[in-house]
Amino acid sequence: MPSGDGWQGDVLRDLRGGAHQGAQGPDGQAYPASAPGAALPAQGAQAPGTARSGGAPQQAGSPYQGQEQHAGHPGSWPPQQAGHQEQRQEQQAPAAYTPGPYPPSAPGSRPVVDEGLAGTLSSKPRHGEPFAARAARALRRTLSSSAAREVAEITRTAAVLQQPVTTGRQIAVTSIRGGSGKSTVAALLGTTYAHYRQDPVLFLEADPALGSLPLRLGTETLRWTTSDIADIVKPDMSLLDVTGYLVQLPNNAWLLPASQGQIGVKLDSQAYERAVVALRRYFGVMVIDCETLPAEVGRVALAAAHGRVLTTPATPEGITSTYSVLQWMQRLPRHVIAGTVVVLTELVPHSGVDLDEAVQRLKSTGASVQILPYDRHLAAGGPVHTELLAHPTREAAARLAADAFQLSLSQQRH
Repeated sequence: MPSGDGWQGDVLRDLRGGAHQGAQGPDGQAYPASAPGAALPAQGAQAPGTARSGGAPQQAGSPYQGQEQHAGHPGSWPPQQAGHQEQRQEQQAPAAYTPGPYPPSAPGSRPVVDEGLAGTLSSKPRHGEPFAARAARALRRTLSSSAAREVAEITRTAAVLQQPVTTGRQIAVTSIRGGSGKSTVAALLGTTYAHYRQDPVLFLEADPALGSLPLRLGTETLRWTTSDIADIVKPDMSLLDVTGYLVQLPNNAWLLPASQGQIGVKLDSQAYERAVVALRRYFGVMVIDCETLPAEVGRVALAAAHGRVLTTPATPEGITSTYSVLQWMQRLPRHVIAGTVVVLTELVPHSGVDLDEAVQRLKSTGASVQILPYDRHLAAGGPVHTELLAHPTREAAARLAADAFQLSLSQQRH
């Protein structure tokens, strides 16, 4: 499970304890015990520093970087026959990996969910759609050619999501009112990118006001926050250094929360900018869960992002408010609205809203529009389990991720 206690100090203690003890890196990757000079991930897994991304280092530092192993020859020890010079094979001790500077005062870990509440929130998650709907879909796929069309659609979506990037893409997710599914959409976006792409993906939370992104991602504990590392991460640090401050997630994804779930935590725009500038070179895609507009950090994040996602509930109030915001955005530079994707989130199974008409009206402003259909699993809250999402939800999440990513490639930041 994801944990917020990653730090290279544990690695150093294990490495200095002897060559016959296994070590565990800050990314949670186990390194088996081996002879000095060998450090291979268990089960042939790839170390996170080897992933390539837009301005990121091609190879992160290894715990045994720069060491040499002098292999002995058969018969060189014990000593050879008399008359020959005694030769002893010398073996160089492994040089310990030197991480970045450890901060003088490190924050302690805190659970995402209070222990007293954990029992009340541990209900069994529901599947996104009823069994009857899943069975009917499977039957239709068997009797028709929908399976071939589905494969073709997935192939097209994957081709978009796997496009190479020259610099890390920043995709900011925000809303104009609470309860619109902002953190849920951010979780779906980042999870989709991490599934399709090989370079590292970062979830960056820029909403310190009790944001729900860590809970949606299934994180158990939190430690370092955006404000904490704003002045710690330096350009000469490796990816392995940086990930020691992050929460590891599945599929080469990482999380940096904005707070530890405490009231009154502040995140100023200067600290946010320093953190983003320091981190963007290490990750192919950064999904930024922003504050609800018009908060200051949210405006800064939107202005600096390559792509913008604006979530709104698929209700008359949500659609009306979003249309007014898009009309205001039309007076801004053209790239702002052209790089914006509006997500209409269905909060109930049948809202009674003519979504087709709403989509056309919102598209008339120049923004792209996607619909996230109602999903029982998402509506129940808690960690998002992708295997429990309804089939239409998975398709919609992939289309949304591809749309936002394509727009981020076509837009220039100004």
